[in-house]
Amino acid sequence: MKRIVILALFAATSASAAPPPLDAKTKQLAFDIYKQLIEINTTSSIGNNTTAAEAMAVRLKAAGFPAADVQVLVPANSKKGNLVARLHGTGKEKPLLLLAHLDVVEAKHEDWSMDPFVLTEQDGYYYGRGTSDDKAMASIWIATLIRFKQEGFVPNRDIIVALTSDEETGGEFNGVSWLLQEHRPQIDAAFALNEGGSGRLKDGRRLYNGVGASEKVYVTFGLTTHNKGGHSSAPRKDNAIYQLANGLVRLEKYEFPVVLNEVTRTYFERMSKIEEGQTAADMKAITTGDAAAAARLSETPAYNNQLRTTCVATRLEGGHADNALPQMAKATVNCRVLPGESADAVRDTIAKVLNDPGIEISWIDKPKPSAPSPLTPAVMKPIADVTNEFWPGTPVMPLMAAGASDGLYLRNAGIPTYGVSGLFGELTDSRAHGKDERVRIDSFYDSVQFLYVLVKRLAS
Repeated sequence: MKRIVILALFAATSASAAPPPLDAKTKQLAFDIYKQLIEINTTSSIGNNTTAAEAMAVRLKAAGFPAADVQVLVPANSKKGNLVARLHGTGKEKPLLLLAHLDVVEAKHEDWSMDPFVLTEQDGYYYGRGTSDDKAMASIWIATLIRFKQEGFVPNRDIIVALTSDEETGGEFNGVSWLLQEHRPQIDAAFALNEGGSGRLKDGRRLYNGVGASEKVYVTFGLTTHNKGGHSSAPRKDNAIYQLANGLVRLEKYEFPVVLNEVTRTYFERMSKIEEGQTAADMKAITTGDAAAAARLSETPAYNNQLRTTCVATRLEGGHADNALPQMAKATVNCRVLPGESADAVRDTIAKVLNDPGIEISWIDKPKPSAPSPLTPAVMKPIADVTNEFWPGTPVMPLMAAGASDGLYLRNAGIPTYGVSGLFGELTDSRAHGKDERVRIDSFYDSVQFLYVLVKRLAS
């Protein structure tokens, strides 16, 4: 606990020269890569990750990387390719892995205000599927590697960039898991930088630069009801859809208990000094078990997911004909379980809340827990120092990511992984996986330079 608090203060106490500005040539390079990746469809349904990986390989080879150091590694599914590229250093230290995923969640054109697969500039934002999750980082890693090559930079450790597949679906062709099993030497590293950490703004004011050191555990359940059905002209009292819907309403109203761990307790303690008014008071009180404070904080999704395990219905289907009573109804419920809590216990809690033995509960995705990455000064202090150089006085905040990432596979393979991007967005404006996903234009270019400086610092 003490070490985490000290590390979180580094950014507020370090003092260094301002970083060099981003030049026009580099800005154009980053934009061109970003636009190219956004406009390559990499959804699981009709997209092709291999196309995106190959496009980035072409850029790296054109920048002078030898073919042996730029590999597109493709599993049995030819659309699930992964890019692994290496900038050789002196070998004095073990490599640094820079990870991002190429795949994106589905996006329907009719749901969006613009084409989700065209990078659109509007009102100070870049819009498009993947702008935040995770093609901003993928673009920045490629731009960073090209910049290093052009400069003739020789780090103390090899720098590896891995752009991977299937992070969003977590299927059998998950890129990180497959690379660890089949090509471990190509991505083996002392530690990795990944998504899972970002900066937060409130009304344009920087609150903190987040570093993801742990994450909740992704678990998904199927809830199913069955009925013999019949003709819709003769409705029955027992209806598979209504039965399931009533159970979902009970689940909607249930809140898992507040449980703080080392990272989240530190998070709220530090945030109480950054926030203002009632919110600041509630964050201070939450660490003492104040139920009223917890209730108020729970109204903000970004705080609620730090307080407790959450379960939410994400998909619904039922029936087989417009003129027939449903014989089946099914809901998908996705849970994000606090580290250290039992997924089996969460399943038992759902069963109690549903309070209906006629609603079957099945596992869709079983838990893949991972241990938190250690907040070592060798990693955290450079992050804090560079943060302070870019945004003086902005603290670095250790975070527990509410969403799952491929960092769990690396952590379980003995490669500590830290989510850090320097991308700042409003606390209440998270659009990843949703309609009109976007990133602030100024924040994107700040991140280009922030990550370039940070990687050079960590590799030197």
